[in-house]
Amino acid sequence: MKGPYDVIGKPLLTEKGTRIKEAGNQYLFRVAKTANKVEIRQAIEQLFKVTVLEVRTLRVQGKLKRLGRFQGRRPDWKKAIATLKPGDSIDLYEGV
Repeated sequence: MKGPYDVIGKPLLTEKGTRIKEAGNQYLFRVAKTANKVEIRQAIEQLFKVTVLEVRTLRVQGKLKRLGRFQGRRPDWKKAIATLKPGDSIDLYEGV
């Protein structure tokens, strides 16, 4: 069984993430590629002490990068969008 820190990589603080947080009480997280929705829900509830109503996931393809004549690829990763119960929130700026 995976622990919550193995499932949740880090919260994504982007412009899109800020918009959906204000509009629908949703939060973005970078998660392990092998994690499923149930594991993601349990990890978020355990780490942040909130109630998750819905989890949506998507795979993000790594970008193709060049350095001169050499070509490489960034790794693929997985993103999760968690919808919280109204009234719950996650303070992502605690450590700043």
